[in-house]
Amino acid sequence: MLKSQIIITADGSKTIHFPEWNESYHSKHGALQEAKHVYIQSGLAYHIEKYASKTINLLEIGFGTGLNAMLSYLFAKEKNININYHSLEKYPLQSSALKELNYTEFFTKESDVFEKLHSTKWELSTEINSSFTLKKIETDLKHFQSESVYDLIYFDAFGPRVQPVLWEKTILQNMYNALKTNGIWVTYSCKGQVKRDLQAIGFHVEKIHGPPGKREMLRATKI
Repeated sequence: MLKSQIIITADGSKTIHFPEWNESYHSKHGALQEAKHVYIQSGLAYHIEKYASKTINLLEIGFGTGLNAMLSYLFAKEKNININYHSLEKYPLQSSALKELNYTEFFTKESDVFEKLHSTKWELSTEINSSFTLKKIETDLKHFQSESVYDLIYFDAFGPRVQPVLWEKTILQNMYNALKTNGIWVTYSCKGQVKRDLQAIGFHVEKIHGPPGKREMLRATKI
């Protein structure tokens, strides 16, 4: 089991850091800012604007702290859209670590929702409210396969430097297969090999402006 510690990022939000890997769940430049920029603005909001979707089937790779799920819930509520949210996680966080995070300070009116996202049972689809349904799946990404189910994928796995197996071409091919035509795949990474593999699989790949502290990131569309 890797040792971890709670750190405060530049925007005041906390994240979990793994000293052995020199890797964190979120950017030290701002956990909240990064999640909003990469997954909400560049993924979810982009998809809604581009396709005028009212219902989104969304797959997240790496449930982690639940921050992406929380932000997606808030977006769905604000924009009056429906999200069916599936999230894969091999190593669910312990409740002791979750209690040290401070995200509810940023969502004071919805703190009960954040707690509910974590307390729902794994492998069971749960209605968080009338517009947001969550299913958390405890599994290894290498074992996950699906066919043309999802409109959007948040690829929030640990980086290629520390877990290169999660970014192998076979995994990326599975992500392509899981998306519907015109489905969007989005990640914080901008590694050249990842971009080349995505293109070889058949994605249309864009380098777009990254979150604070990162110049660029990747967004890919299944064509």
